[in-house]
Amino acid sequence: MTQSENLKLFFIINLGSGNNTTDWSKEIKNYFVNYNHDIELYYLTQHCNIETIKEKIKLFLPDIAVAVGGDGTIKLVAECILKTKIKLGILPAGSANGLAKELGISNVPVQALNLLVAGHSQKIHTVQINGQLCIHLSDVGLNAYVVKEFENQPVRGMWGYFMASLKVLWQNPLMVVQMKIGQTKIKIKAKMIVIANATKYGTGAIINPIGKLDDELFEVIVIKKISILEMFKMIVSHEPYDSEKTEIFQTNELFIKSYRKVHFQIDGEYLGKVKEIKATIMPDCLEVIVPN
Repeated sequence: MTQSENLKLFFIINLGSGNNTTDWSKEIKNYFVNYNHDIELYYLTQHCNIETIKEKIKLFLPDIAVAVGGDGTIKLVAECILKTKIKLGILPAGSANGLAKELGISNVPVQALNLLVAGHSQKIHTVQINGQLCIHLSDVGLNAYVVKEFENQPVRGMWGYFMASLKVLWQNPLMVVQMKIGQTKIKIKAKMIVIANATKYGTGAIINPIGKLDDELFEVIVIKKISILEMFKMIVSHEPYDSEKTEIFQTNELFIKSYRKVHFQIDGEYLGKVKEIKATIMPDCLEVIVPN
């Protein structure tokens, strides 16, 4: 794209995202006042209906549908435009903004807005997990439990996530699961299992060092033991994992059966407890605006 192109941009704004004081509506309107681009702002309500959002998008027929929020908002907008010619834009307004960080999208409003009109688009794959879309990261076990507690925290952002982590760290027992990865069956004990489309969490911790958003595989990261050294590798040194504590598998299809119900989240949205997980790759199904 070039800045001379006339674009239609549909902004889907989650006013409840994050803990920053940025007035995104004002930033958007001020930015586009001197452009000929056609923009429309749509505000999510607490009980918004995805079919209503799809209908609004269909009526406006945008070139770009822009998610203004965190990973959960991005997931919602992506579900509305999946397998269409409409591109996904991102204005990071969440607490962690994991996918935005993954793609190198700035959280400085003017820089993120510049990207919408001057960036280029890239097709990426997604993962369908239990019938739901996952663009970034999904997991069962410890982190999903943290996400559950984080949603109930009065404090948002990284500090809120840290407080939630401390609360549940020693309350989450080992899972005993049967995994089928491709045609291989594995019985394993773990503190958490990550279904990773991307490489890192919004905290910056690299959970999946071999991940790519544009191949036709996703990774399954099995964390067998919580280890200070392994956490240091994820956050700081990025050295290879100890396979006795952390193991990575690559696949395009996964089935997990747990012997008890375990906490489950997709893209930062807690989805309750489950005993079974089915995940399959959906290649080249989403086109995202990214930095050149």
